[in-house]
Amino acid sequence: MRTITLVNGDGIGPEISDAVIKIIAASGLKINWDIQTAGADVVSEEGTPLPPRVLESIKVNKVALKAPVTTPIGTGFRSVNVQLRKALDLYANVRPCKNLPNIKTKFSDVDIVVVRENTEDLYAGVEHRIDENSAESIKIITRKASERICRYAFEYALKHKRKEVCVVTKANICKLSDGLFLECYRKVAQDFPRIKQREILVDNLCMQLVQDPSQFDVLVLPNLYGDIVSDLTAGLIGGLGVAQGANIGEYCAVFEPVHGSAPDIKGQNKANPTALLLSAVEMLRYIEEYNYADKIEKALYKTLKSGIRTVDVGGDATTEKFRDAIIENL
Repeated sequence: MRTITLVNGDGIGPEISDAVIKIIAASGLKINWDIQTAGADVVSEEGTPLPPRVLESIKVNKVALKAPVTTPIGTGFRSVNVQLRKALDLYANVRPCKNLPNIKTKFSDVDIVVVRENTEDLYAGVEHRIDENSAESIKIITRKASERICRYAFEYALKHKRKEVCVVTKANICKLSDGLFLECYRKVAQDFPRIKQREILVDNLCMQLVQDPSQFDVLVLPNLYGDIVSDLTAGLIGGLGVAQGANIGEYCAVFEPVHGSAPDIKGQNKANPTALLLSAVEMLRYIEEYNYADKIEKALYKTLKSGIRTVDVGGDATTEKFRDAIIENL
């Protein structure tokens, strides 16, 4: 039996984690969950939102499923997500965005994969006050990280039979930093002649995504643009409640939903577990449990097609009702 770390998060995290664990168990796959707590709820007891035991668990087990963890805005502790990615060198943030059955959206032909560099850019957290009226953040782009993420994007495209990898920058303005990222993309692209290449500025990309998203396949971006664009593409398929994510490194991988901890609906049986469930499906494929991954995904699709949906995507089902319907459809 495989042991996998489960970071059950805070806010709605424990509720949707419980739903996903029960769905996986109902599929017949046996997993030993190493449950770890993190986030705002543990700060008072352990002095940090990311205790060392969480990192050690992931390092030992190599794979983790993570529910959302609250990140304070403007003040407070640094994002647990950012700390995890840095500490474990989870350099590739992979966000597939594909239409789901019976979820109404403006477009019905969205099938985009956002590959976001996950360790540097402004997220390196190098910033300081110049004086009481100004502050400075330093954008870090390196050749090593840029070539690594571009190569990952092209290899992903080959493995998943994708046709194009489009690089997204603002190299007309950030000529040195984004210019280096673009230079690295062009260098790596030479090793993948079978994959179409495309270059676009991030502002133009955003305009075109809301006009015709079907024209895009795999996007590769520096960290900040990737964060913004991946939320935009999530909006094209129904919102953050159905958007999955994965953070991949050379030695470890952490799978998590895109959305936040939604403390305003904590304990109300309203949370949508779809994003965490789809992240778990990708996790199962990562550990080569393909049959169980396909089985769970088909049960989810069948549930959505039947009209059973949570409130955030136009339905009236509770978390438990939605969970039980998926289990029945297994």
